[in-house]
Amino acid sequence: MTLIFSGNDYKYELEGVMKLFIPATLFTHVFSDSIDTEDDYVFAQKKDNADNVCLSVKVRYDGKTCEKEEFVHFESDMELSLSRLLFKAMSEITGIVPKWGVITGIRPVKRVNDMLSEGMNKAEIFKAMESRYLCSEEKCDIAYKTAITQKPVLDELEKDSFSLYVSVPFCPTRCSYCSFVSQSIEGCMKLIPEYVNKLCEEIVYTAKITKKLGLKLDTVYFGGGTPTTLTAAQLDRVMKVIENSFDMSTVREYTVEAGRPDTITEEKLKVLKANGCGRVSINPQTLNDSVLEAIGRKHTTAQFFDSFDLARKVGFDSINTDIIAGLPTDTVESFENTIDKLIELAPENITVHTLSIKRAARLNHSGDREVLKNPADKMVEYATKRLLESGYLPYYLYRQKNMLENLENIGWTKQGHESLYNIYIMEEVQTILAMGAGGSTKLVDKEGGRLERVFNYKFPLEYNKHFELMLKRKNEIEEFYAKEK
Repeated sequence: MTLIFSGNDYKYELEGVMKLFIPATLFTHVFSDSIDTEDDYVFAQKKDNADNVCLSVKVRYDGKTCEKEEFVHFESDMELSLSRLLFKAMSEITGIVPKWGVITGIRPVKRVNDMLSEGMNKAEIFKAMESRYLCSEEKCDIAYKTAITQKPVLDELEKDSFSLYVSVPFCPTRCSYCSFVSQSIEGCMKLIPEYVNKLCEEIVYTAKITKKLGLKLDTVYFGGGTPTTLTAAQLDRVMKVIENSFDMSTVREYTVEAGRPDTITEEKLKVLKANGCGRVSINPQTLNDSVLEAIGRKHTTAQFFDSFDLARKVGFDSINTDIIAGLPTDTVESFENTIDKLIELAPENITVHTLSIKRAARLNHSGDREVLKNPADKMVEYATKRLLESGYLPYYLYRQKNMLENLENIGWTKQGHESLYNIYIMEEVQTILAMGAGGSTKLVDKEGGRLERVFNYKFPLEYNKHFELMLKRKNEIEEFYAKEK
């Protein structure tokens, strides 16, 4: 399909709107004041007049044509106005009305948080979300509920605090939907010992910088990959290096993603507990064994329940479980069963993801496009209803590209069990210092108005090989805070 831009260059946002209606489509971009193509097209024009600006879109798609036009003031948000016109035109042509409206970004709750900070009430926020972004009442409601749950956590955030992210990018096997920088241990076992050595060295180096800057460690989060692919001894070593390098007296939350039940043992859980971890994730993704097999997860539903019980036995009173709506071969009935059984199990957090077909994921290269027809909307709708009925609150929310039915991922919590780290990283309000391969450090100034990123090497082999060069990037942390002074 051809996107033609006349008098504007709003490529990113207008293409984002088109992908709400026709995902997995390649677009050709043309800058012209006329339409000269036999293909389906969007002609988006911005034309200045003496007193105002004329915005218009003309769309030809699937044998149908639609035109929309609006006159706006010069100080208007032209990009947003054109996006609304295009959204309305595509809705008329396709009959599809995406529930998030023209919000194509990752963090829709940030808009609500901004409105709350401006003193707007619920009715005013709903009106603004619906009129500015064409957001449905259903999504306004979930975004508002999430923002209200977050507010006490955000209000108590100390400006000189930071969180530590520790990346362990290894998994027992690679799931078909996964696009994370993670490698199966079958192919890279020999990299792990050196990786652990380098990771410990990076932690020590970074701790010296934070002490020099007077920053206070707030939360620790082990992610991946699956951190519990490491042995108990390796986990113990990394966690003890953290304890010996940082002042742990200010730490309010310590999470390790145990993730895959087939990596969990009593010995590893005891090591996590002994080293200060108070929160773990044990993620079934589904409680349907045939779906687990279809996505390449080499564990069973029974192993998940055994691992969960073991974590309770070891003493963990804050457990998260991840599930995914829209997995290949899953059905609405099977997904509803997963939700109901998890609610019976009563973990402190249940995170409901919507399947995202990432470019790097094996699933995207399988040739099986039937997964795009999976009724994820019905699944998410059921999860939202049941979790609210059961006393869970939405506490963080984000969207990804190529998500089924343009939906979202929502973290649900029992009151008082919100993950601080998940809120802080999603709302981009706290510095997150990332250790390990694939880590992305986010530096946030004390007033929250400036954000910079520092990237580690992506893959374990690169990380090990170019470690000294990567370590030098950590000096950007000091440079960032020096600008603040």
